[in-house]
Amino acid sequence: MAGLRSPARGMAMALSSSCGSRLTPSLTFFPSAGTKCASRLRTTATLTQESEKRKVKGGAGGGKAQGQKQQGQNQKRSEEAVTPRSKDFSKWYLDVIEKAELADYGPVRGTMVIRPYGYAIWEAIQTWLDARFKETGHSNMYFPQLIPYSFIEKEASHVEGFSPELALVTIGGGKELEERLVVRPTSETIVNHMFAQWVQSHRDLPILINQWANVHRWEMRTRPFVRTLEFLWQEGHTAHSTPEEAEEEAMKMIRVYECFAVEEAAIPVVTGRKSKLETFAGAVHTYTIEAMMGDRRALQAGTSHNLGQNFARAFETQFTDENGDLEYVWQTSWGMSTRMVGGIIMTHGDDTGLTFPPRVAPIQAVVVPIWKTPEEKEAVLEMAGQIHDLLKSAAVRVKLDASEQKTPGWKYNHWEMKGVPIRIEIGPRDVEKKAVVVARRDVPGKAGKTFGVPAVGLDSYVKDLLQQIQDSLLAKATAFRDSNIVDVKSYEDLKSAILEGKWARGYWSGSDYDEALVKEQTGATIRCFPFAQPSAAGVCLMTGNPASEIAIFAKSY
Repeated sequence: MAGLRSPARGMAMALSSSCGSRLTPSLTFFPSAGTKCASRLRTTATLTQESEKRKVKGGAGGGKAQGQKQQGQNQKRSEEAVTPRSKDFSKWYLDVIEKAELADYGPVRGTMVIRPYGYAIWEAIQTWLDARFKETGHSNMYFPQLIPYSFIEKEASHVEGFSPELALVTIGGGKELEERLVVRPTSETIVNHMFAQWVQSHRDLPILINQWANVHRWEMRTRPFVRTLEFLWQEGHTAHSTPEEAEEEAMKMIRVYECFAVEEAAIPVVTGRKSKLETFAGAVHTYTIEAMMGDRRALQAGTSHNLGQNFARAFETQFTDENGDLEYVWQTSWGMSTRMVGGIIMTHGDDTGLTFPPRVAPIQAVVVPIWKTPEEKEAVLEMAGQIHDLLKSAAVRVKLDASEQKTPGWKYNHWEMKGVPIRIEIGPRDVEKKAVVVARRDVPGKAGKTFGVPAVGLDSYVKDLLQQIQDSLLAKATAFRDSNIVDVKSYEDLKSAILEGKWARGYWSGSDYDEALVKEQTGATIRCFPFAQPSAAGVCLMTGNPASEIAIFAKSY
């Protein structure tokens, strides 16, 4: 295990991306989340709130006169519609997905229908990742969804790991098939079947490809976005002429996932290596990003696998090297799925509903016009339209909610439920003052409102505020994570930490049996051996033997 430290901690992978000029592992012991991709992250600034209070009559406050009683009733119904997170996190999660119209249940148990608002989040993930993949030299392609069962059987540990989750096709065209077909659970086998045909010489390498696809795994316990029978993902597959190239590739791609989680999703992940028992079936090493959800369970949010030559040997994927010798290729595979959508929900949401980091929010700002009379309506809508167009021209994803069937209070609750980062209120007095009211989703109530923001220059103001919200959500999630990780020195300490619902971090050199025992007795698993390790060795919390690495244990999804 010690041999992995050098590439994990010393290798720098250049990426021309929003993460800055380089992605480099941190050398500090358990650093704050922003250290990997800190080029665009700034210290969160708090907006100065004006001391002037809003009057009920006129201005955006005129909306209160527009059905104040009904607004209170709407607010009460909204609060009752979502189970509080602190009361029942699981029920809250399902309530939020339903009320925010992210997804619905499919007709087959364990499947889901991703609704437009939910799919827009996946599109944001796709867009960012796809650009990074292409910047790092990868090309998109597509492999068939149906895979011969004999392919799965070729790699022993692979079939053993996936066999309980396979969905099989046995009849086609009304006839029994000569060979059963597997509905794609992952594509390493069929990819290798094709690589064996494409690779002849070292000149054919490296192969760097990615595919956007759906996969099927027959899960027994399902949860929308987090674990379903069918889900969407990307899976990258590469082939190399040396083990060093394959290791560099696997490390580079886990850093890409880390950068997306921190910079775009505002999720402070712990990046590291999986234990042997938690390694992907058929891989030599698996690298992971682990995120702490709002209930303190861990979520494996992305993985990158160094496959060594395991699949190459099973499928005879060989090449002639520069000396004319026949060698097996070295391979990697890596993926991120719609599970990340669930991670964003569970990291940032609150009792009111969703809270989206601006960079992945389908709608970044909503404009809510407020009026009472036809004359006010005309003037307010004109200004609201101008504000909408101004923000749209500044590349802000903005929506104008000029519907007349709902009260302003209902609209406030509705867009808060859907996690829109910024709400802009415009009433008659705002038109007179050429100013607006701006409310932040991440700061509830009056504390999150700023009054009298000039309409002139609002585009710059909103863009700066979006960055502040992005930074604030990351800082909040990081503080929550760090306050819920306990350093432990004994197995009793570990059990106590897990019993409290926290993560346990301590030195580990236990056996596979010891690791399995921890899982059996506590329900926790080794989430990873973090890349950021202390400089000194220690004593294993389980056995008392010398240990060179710390591991993190937690219950997980």
